[in-house]
Order: sequence, then structure tokens, then C-alpha cells
Amino acid sequence: MIVRIMGEGQAVLADSHLAELDELDDALLAEMERGDGPGFRTTLHALLARVRELGTPLPDDTLEPSELILPSPDATLEEVRAMLSDDGLIPG
Repeated sequence: MIVRIMGEGQAVLADSHLAELDELDDALLAEMERGDGPGFRTTLHALLARVRELGTPLPDDTLEPSELILPSPDATLEEVRAMLSDDGLIPG
């Protein structure tokens, strides 16, 4: 699966990592629903860090269709809320 972090680039991520990322996504969604800004920021950074750790970056001159698009690390709660589907940022 190809994942894009807005403003950073793309990475190839094995589907086997989706369950772990989905747990962070669930926590992020709960923090957003509670309006927990500090918790939201911490969890968003943790989610993006795991994608960076687990994924293999694509070269900057490569542009592939992204199956998953994640917000930039400095995205606001409102910006992320606008990106959400019923399942959160990560389907599943």
C-alpha cells in the first residue's frame, strides 16, 4: 500500500501494519470527538511516526497513486476532521 503524508511524500507500507495503525487512528478519532487538542496532537504525531518507521520512502521524483492520505504533522483538529471518513483516517 502506498501512503502519503501531506507535505512530506509517499512511502510503501505493508498491509500487515494496518491493524497497528488503525488502533492509533481509533485513539485519534476518540480524542477529536472529545475535543482533546493535546491528546490529538500527540496521537497524530505517533501515527505519522509509525508510518515513517514502518514504511519505505519512495523517491521524491516518484509519484504513485496513494491508497491512504494522512494529514501533515502540523494539521489542525479541524483540518483532520474534514479529512475523516466514517472509519477515521485509516479504513478498517
